[in-house]
Amino acid sequence: MNKLVFTVMLLLGSFAMSQDHNLEKDYNAIESKVIEWRRDIHQNPELSNREFKTAEKIAAHLKSLGMEVQTGVAHTGVVGILKGNRAGKTVALRADIDALPVMERNDLPFKSTVTSEFRGIKVGVMHACGHDTHTAILMGVAEVLSKNKNKINGTIKFIFQPAEEGAPEGEEGGALMMVKEGVLKNPDVDAIFGLHINSQTPAGVIRYTSGGAMAAAQTFTINVKGKQSHGSQPWSGIDPILISAKIIDGLQTIISREANLTNEAAVITVGKITSGVRFNIIPESAEMIGTIRTLDYGMKDHINRRMEEMVPAIAKTYGGDATIVIQDMTDITYNEPKLVEQMLPTIKRVAGEPNVQTQKAKTGAEDFSYFQREVPGFFIFLGGMTPGNQAAFPHHTPDFKIDESGLLLGVKALTEMSLDYLNM
Repeated sequence: MNKLVFTVMLLLGSFAMSQDHNLEKDYNAIESKVIEWRRDIHQNPELSNREFKTAEKIAAHLKSLGMEVQTGVAHTGVVGILKGNRAGKTVALRADIDALPVMERNDLPFKSTVTSEFRGIKVGVMHACGHDTHTAILMGVAEVLSKNKNKINGTIKFIFQPAEEGAPEGEEGGALMMVKEGVLKNPDVDAIFGLHINSQTPAGVIRYTSGGAMAAAQTFTINVKGKQSHGSQPWSGIDPILISAKIIDGLQTIISREANLTNEAAVITVGKITSGVRFNIIPESAEMIGTIRTLDYGMKDHINRRMEEMVPAIAKTYGGDATIVIQDMTDITYNEPKLVEQMLPTIKRVAGEPNVQTQKAKTGAEDFSYFQREVPGFFIFLGGMTPGNQAAFPHHTPDFKIDESGLLLGVKALTEMSLDYLNM
């Protein structure tokens, strides 16, 4: 290819990318539906791998749009395939559909009052991470694009994914299971886009990171074995609670004294300790569970190795025994830099350049990373905070709340990114 031809192709590509697809009428018509869907899903949340009614609602909607629909993917996942009027590449769009074991504390007319069981405990169920908005947004994108097949050069695959928050103990689920079952095949996906609402980013703003955007997440389980005795005679036993405290203290030195935090962030958090039944009994055992977050594969390997060395060594120092099991939950969410560069003109056109902002990598995690491990992907963050609100509550909390005025921007962003990508 000579230089002149290549230059002309670049100019034509840039011209195509700068063009609006004239969908304002469709966008205006869909906003109220997206909000209605979001509220219904919010009021009727379901835990991971148990999203039966949510999946039924999604499947019915996609079928009403005339799509080819697959259900029961990775237990409760739904996939819709929309073929454009012209042949071309395939782009996938993903939304997660599961809720969390959190009791909602908001005073909303569509507040969740649902309860369920999680790890044998009765819990409230709440969309405390915004997956209800992701689902409603993608349902809106599906409707807009299904009405504009003449603008689609290729195929769009809509992936509604269960169990992003993690499958129940003893079950598979989530993005990894979807990948194993071939969700990125037939037709083969060339690129994938996704978004996450953020309660502490103003509505109307899109933020992104090129390269590593979110951390790899691992869970760990530590079992400590001591020797039971009367609480008044600690010398006659081996205290697993004391050992657990020493282990927690020791693990934090890996982060504070061994991890090069000027390179990337890293976190070790113990989220739960279970031990004992009575105030005056030193128990025989204790269990701790927690999470590890890393943004660098070398740091991940070092932290894992040191935890595996340190846990049994500390227990032995105090006369007990301890084992640790570490399991992968997600990979590093990696936004392919070339794809980011290609799509930036689109999101700047949609949101307005001042409203598209870079951000540093987050220690939160996303199993969207498993899709990105297979195909190039771009994962963006959508503002969901009322502008000017200085008291926005974080995700995974009972007071988490989203400003619905930001949802339409999500519909526009995923729609325009899909069309522009397929026009490249």
